[in-house]
Amino acid sequence: MINKTIVVTGASKGIGKEIVLLLAAEGKNTIIALSRDLDLMHQNFDHLPNVHSYSFDLSGSVILQAKEIFSAHASVDVLINNAGLLIKKPFEELSAANFQQSFQVNFFGVVELIQYLTSRLEINGAHVVNISSMGAYQGSAKFPELIAYASSKSAICNFTEVYAEEKKDSNIRMNCLCLGAVQTEMLAEAFPGYMANTSAKEMAAFIADFALNKGGFFNGKILPVSNSTP
Repeated sequence: MINKTIVVTGASKGIGKEIVLLLAAEGKNTIIALSRDLDLMHQNFDHLPNVHSYSFDLSGSVILQAKEIFSAHASVDVLINNAGLLIKKPFEELSAANFQQSFQVNFFGVVELIQYLTSRLEINGAHVVNISSMGAYQGSAKFPELIAYASSKSAICNFTEVYAEEKKDSNIRMNCLCLGAVQTEMLAEAFPGYMANTSAKEMAAFIADFALNKGGFFNGKILPVSNSTP
């Protein structure tokens, strides 16, 4: 798949960074990299002429940011919603603000971005890939102190199913990948000392291939992607 416009959120580090680097290797694709850490994206991607980095905060005014960023991009062929926020606290210590922040970044902000981009996604028949967690996958092992994170990630799973049903007569495809343990900063925060069997680069390769090549095979699916779960 070449000459495509591909959007990746949470692009400054971890899996998001590796996705951008992999997708940018095909020089005819245009990559729109979004993250709060613009300086880090400049360090990572400025040597790549087909990567365009923009400061983007899902906890801020998503629509206003998107209007500015996408004014120069008429269509979007692939959208990978990789950004996420993890708050680890015992339930009794979680505040309403903690839940609100978790849902804003992991759910509401993602939904706002998709809603804004829908007309652009429809032009060429985009594949939207939402990144969730095995902690949000029904029937999977659950872990203490991750209630806000898992709950908000569960919401994007349900959204994926309903959106796909509502848009089934359009040419947009949407799927959700529930990731297991991947060696990232977020994993270290959630499970200090745990070493995952999967690197960020390895998971990024799976996600990039799925986003580019599997949109015609799946729609509205919630797929577990895990060889280990802490």
